[in-house]
Amino acid sequence: QSVTRTSPNLAFVPACLPPDPVEVEELQRFVSNSKKLFVMTGAGISTESGIPDYRSEGVGLYARTDRRPIQHAEFVRSASARQRYWARNFVGWPQFSSHQPNTAHLVLRDWEKLGKLHWLVTQNVDALHTKAGSQRMTELHGCIHRVFCLGCGDQTSRSELQEHFEALNPTWKAEALGVAPDGDVFLTDEQVRNFQVPACSKCGGILKPDVTFFGDTVSQEKVNFVHQRLAESDSMLVAGSSMQVYSGYRFAVAAQEKQLPIAILNIGPTRLDHFASLKLNSRCGELLPLIV
Repeated sequence: QSVTRTSPNLAFVPACLPPDPVEVEELQRFVSNSKKLFVMTGAGISTESGIPDYRSEGVGLYARTDRRPIQHAEFVRSASARQRYWARNFVGWPQFSSHQPNTAHLVLRDWEKLGKLHWLVTQNVDALHTKAGSQRMTELHGCIHRVFCLGCGDQTSRSELQEHFEALNPTWKAEALGVAPDGDVFLTDEQVRNFQVPACSKCGGILKPDVTFFGDTVSQEKVNFVHQRLAESDSMLVAGSSMQVYSGYRFAVAAQEKQLPIAILNIGPTRLDHFASLKLNSRCGELLPLIV
């Protein structure tokens, strides 16, 4: 195994017991029996890289604050909502973009190299699977490292946009009041007021991160593609997701309809617990490296 051990950042990881040897053995048997494993990951695989999630008990965004992520319709409709979003994102970007994959990401990359993992679908937008080297992968909700124009569709990198922000706002400064899951930080309305947001350099249109915001839908083309990869698979592993969001949950329902065995590795309850073959309540970065 070429997994490099990294020290996990446990600030946003819910408390849990160490892996039970019996459970490790059960997951080992599950993975060994699988020839074409379909893996779906969620925010719980990235918390050990220092990125908070939304729903974890005690440590998730919803537990710690009354803040909620931006809605798609609000971003499209309101210039002030976009200004607020991009100001927060601008301040948070240097730290967010520096997050690195943890042991769990590296294990899944190695499973792919060994031919064990057939396809990986991540609900995360943090690019950590890409940084780890995974290739047989779909980013279900897009990636915050890319930006596109709602008018002409022109794509650019988020780091390039950061330079535009800096050029437009040479004297603007703001102190962050805590970090949110998707790369932004908390700022007051007063701090945001004078922040300048660039338009698309090609057509003058609205720039948006290449991610599916709450209230938006995943393209039918992407959904169909993932269903095809699932149809080629013989089992499903969910790692670090409560599967509360329908865009991911539908694939677990499809796996159940195909009578594929489903294993879940997640701290806390999930929407699939009642029909999973196996449910493990451990940290992804602690349990996955024990599987050979």
